[in-house]
Amino acid sequence: MRETRPWKGKKMSEIKLEGLKRVIGRYPRAVVAFSGGVDSSLVLKVSADVLGNSNIVAVTGSSETYTRSELQDAKKTALRFGVEHVVMETAELADENFSSNDEKRCYYCKREFYAKLFAFAQSRGISTVFDGSNVDDEGDYRPGRVAAEEFGVVSPLVEAGFNKGDVRTLLRSWGLDFWNKPSNPCLASRIPYGSAILKEKLGMVESGEAFLVEYGFSNVRVRHHGEIARIEVPPSEIERIAGEENRKKIIEYFKKLGFLWVTVDLEGYRTGSLNEILKRR
Repeated sequence: MRETRPWKGKKMSEIKLEGLKRVIGRYPRAVVAFSGGVDSSLVLKVSADVLGNSNIVAVTGSSETYTRSELQDAKKTALRFGVEHVVMETAELADENFSSNDEKRCYYCKREFYAKLFAFAQSRGISTVFDGSNVDDEGDYRPGRVAAEEFGVVSPLVEAGFNKGDVRTLLRSWGLDFWNKPSNPCLASRIPYGSAILKEKLGMVESGEAFLVEYGFSNVRVRHHGEIARIEVPPSEIERIAGEENRKKIIEYFKKLGFLWVTVDLEGYRTGSLNEILKRR
């Protein structure tokens, strides 16, 4: 007689969702480290569904390294899900370990954030903190994960085997219009290791990327190499961004920001391109 399996006839997304619900269901209450991106949005929604809105608090860290547009998106999504949302001010730039920008930059940032986050959770009588890490994150250099492990942050998507594609597929199936929202890590990730992180540099990057988004380049990075701006867009959009009309306007705007030279990376957009120097070393 054939064994009956509980997942027979189910889609992989449904199977993984059930696993995610089981992981989250182990905890009575939780604080969600909420960036407003697709990963933490999925964790927030399922946490609210499984544990109830009153047992979940979304907390977003806000500083010069976090874009204003991302903060607004986080506020809108938390409101949409009916979850309490707290914006927590952080001060990474005041930490010389972070602002000097060595290879452990992300660790120092996350260490400060999680210290404040767990203190907040404790003040609410909550012992569990969720983040939005997925299994794809384990394939890149992410020292911030070390800080998460030190503090005992729970990563439900990792435990349930979700990659980025799984997250987007599920959000799309629910009709959530931000399912294909591009990833947007902190602005410090646009500054090469060894180059000091300054408020002025972060402002130049944020303004430059916002300008390009207005022109329809949604998946874009502006890497700050001193007097040089290195722009990354998907390879399919390189021809458009280098077209005569766009080129002139971009050069004019970026020079007003303070860049002396404006370049387009012919390799195109890729996540964590500044980590490539670590592989070479």
